[in-house]
Amino acid sequence: MVENKVIVVTGAGGGMGEAIVKTLLTNGAVVVGLDIADDKMKLIDNERFSYETINLLHEQDVNEVFANVYEKHGQIDGLVNAAGIAQNSTSIEDVTLDQWNKINGINSTAVFLTCREATRYMKKKKSGSIVNIVSVAAVRPRPGLQAYVASKGAAEMFTKALALEVAPFGIRSNVLHPGPAETAMLGQFSKIGEDVDATKEEVFRQSVPLGSLIEPQDIAEGVLYLVSDNSKIVTGASLNIDGGRGI
Repeated sequence: MVENKVIVVTGAGGGMGEAIVKTLLTNGAVVVGLDIADDKMKLIDNERFSYETINLLHEQDVNEVFANVYEKHGQIDGLVNAAGIAQNSTSIEDVTLDQWNKINGINSTAVFLTCREATRYMKKKKSGSIVNIVSVAAVRPRPGLQAYVASKGAAEMFTKALALEVAPFGIRSNVLHPGPAETAMLGQFSKIGEDVDATKEEVFRQSVPLGSLIEPQDIAEGVLYLVSDNSKIVTGASLNIDGGRGI
């Protein structure tokens, strides 16, 4: 489905990112992982995988890493933005400006920076696929997550605006909305001091009509579809993989 495509994956050091990377590799892609931490990335043993440790908010570093990927491989066919951070459930009056800027920086600004560089090189080939992993919270907010919801809403609308702009160049841009997923990040949405396991069960699992948390592999399969030629006519779409949470 993606054989010999060169695909950049941000957040490759997280649970969801790791599943995405391994699924793309299994299907023949050449994958470059980007993350601020390399613990999991350096354990992926595959000759078609390489990685860079990078802060995605450092503009010059982002520019350089995409230039290096293009110089090495001669093409960039896909970008998957899986990097993201959560917000502890917090009353609006207790959210600091630094917290707001940090959450919006990783979840929105980094998406802009990576998409800007990816499209620069995709235009040379007049093809490419961008998948920005957002969140069902962008369309079904929860109280206390106002900074997170705002950052994800911005990422969704940016992705759709980008889809219109780059369509004449044969580039597609789509949103994937995960529901509550069985990753370490899910527990970070709890209030500070709350029982994380209890919150997962009583709040998140019970909010999913199909009755189970989403697995990272479920998300990886959706990504595989959106970056592959099987979705060649799909752009500007929002794909919910959420067990019905977004309804």
